[in-house]
Amino acid sequence: MTRQVWTRAMLAEAGISDRAVRTRLRHGELVRIARGTYMTREDVEALGPVGVHLARARLVGSHLDADEALSHVTAAVVHGLDVWDAPLGRIHVTRPPLRSCRVSDDLHIHTSDLDGDVVEVDGLRVTSLARTVVDVARTLSRPRALVIGDSALRADPTARLELPRILTACRGRTGIVAAESVARLIDGRSESVGESLSRLHMIEAGLPMPDLQQEIVVRDGRCYRVDFLWRELGIVGEFDGAGKYTERHHLLAEKEREDALRDLGLEMIRWNWAELSRFHVVVDRFERARRRQQARRAAQERETVIGARYNPLR
Repeated sequence: MTRQVWTRAMLAEAGISDRAVRTRLRHGELVRIARGTYMTREDVEALGPVGVHLARARLVGSHLDADEALSHVTAAVVHGLDVWDAPLGRIHVTRPPLRSCRVSDDLHIHTSDLDGDVVEVDGLRVTSLARTVVDVARTLSRPRALVIGDSALRADPTARLELPRILTACRGRTGIVAAESVARLIDGRSESVGESLSRLHMIEAGLPMPDLQQEIVVRDGRCYRVDFLWRELGIVGEFDGAGKYTERHHLLAEKEREDALRDLGLEMIRWNWAELSRFHVVVDRFERARRRQQARRAAQERETVIGARYNPLR
């Protein structure tokens, strides 16, 4: 079997009987990924949850009517967006309001005017990036929706221009207030899931908002880009994702980079995935850095005042 989704009919055409299917399911050779739909265990493990959802989406998408489109989190998967922690059990489809909606364990058919917000991706009809952002922002939690929204703007910054029109068209629909809130927060400059979640935690903790992906020229002329920069406070923030700076030469290069930034008088704070779930640790780290900068600047101001008062040449 090649890596693909198999329906019961396809298995029968391949000469695999219902009894053989049950046997392969029992032995773990096949995995039921939806009702009447299967993949080999090897393929499921190779693809992962997002890849399996995409394979299912291709199967469903190949049978859509001309007025239907893959939507919501399924559209996000087809667009190749980050779908951190998103529920992937159901394939989502949107069709016009005059047709019926339906929800099952494997499929959620929504009814809504698509208003032309449909594009083709790899031969599949899917909602546009902007429409997808609004739909997931209405139906998913804020962290999940923000990750998808940031990813969408990273893929195409012009998608933001369509958001006001789509939000207006969706007025009165469930979750529209949440969608409007997410639309104000999304920023394609966040380059990873961790950076998006970090930014959301900063907002919720009431921290001042940093500039994102800023370039800083150090004393020897080299230019470094940092994840977060509180320019007025003189603080740099870095999110360390999984596997970041694990090899010795990378660790040494990062230490050299950090030393060069500190030599400019900047404070550095870092955090990782584990600390996202207890972000108060990061907030405390930020506040200590802010106090150190305040003390350093106060000392510099005192030295300036003393120097001005004592001038032996006067």
